[in-house]
Amino acid sequence: MRAMILAAGLGTRLLPLTADKPKALIEVNGKTLLEICINNLIGFGFNHIVVNVHHHAQQIIDFLRNSSFNAQIDISDETERLLDTGGALVHARSFLDQGEPFLVHNVDIISNIDLHYLYQYHLNSSALASLAVSKREASRVFLFNEQMVLSGWRNMVTGKVIITNPSKALTAYAFSGIHVISPEIFKQLPPKGEFSIVDAYLKLSKEFLIQGADLSHSDVIDVGKPDTLELASQFVTRKV
Repeated sequence: MRAMILAAGLGTRLLPLTADKPKALIEVNGKTLLEICINNLIGFGFNHIVVNVHHHAQQIIDFLRNSSFNAQIDISDETERLLDTGGALVHARSFLDQGEPFLVHNVDIISNIDLHYLYQYHLNSSALASLAVSKREASRVFLFNEQMVLSGWRNMVTGKVIITNPSKALTAYAFSGIHVISPEIFKQLPPKGEFSIVDAYLKLSKEFLIQGADLSHSDVIDVGKPDTLELASQFVTRKV
């Protein structure tokens, strides 16, 4: 099975830690976020993994060259231009578009989500994409109807709301940064350039099934700020 780790971000929320190193190489309990993510994917049977790079890209490339993982690891080079989460997928299309669904995982997310369940959940549907979501506090949330069909988005800070599929009852779920996508999506995405996969999902949800998988029983740690590193450390210790 194939997976992509989004590791090209600037890591601005983790400054000053990311001033001289990429977010992916920040350590939690002596292991980098990238190493934790790769090993988690391998544990669920993902044996072909691509990692996109931009900020301090060479450090990540050198780290992977000097590491030994029981999987094929490829690099999607965005050194010249950061392509955002949607553009990153298109840039790595030659790796991902291989006739079967692939999983996408943000490098700064640590969780105990059952990735095998999420993958099977997607396979058992006709969805273009299946998003791991949960009922937890977040500044921006997706809105789903009772059938867990993506129907909108809300910024909890500004109050901005986007509705793509009107429904009497919409429930807010926070996105985990982990999703399974069918390769057919590439036919519906811009052929190149920088764009957000969130924006793409909202646009596509008007015509195609984009579904949520309610995994509120799982724990998700967004290691996006220095004060969450301690939470991540405690979480990793409990997992071990």
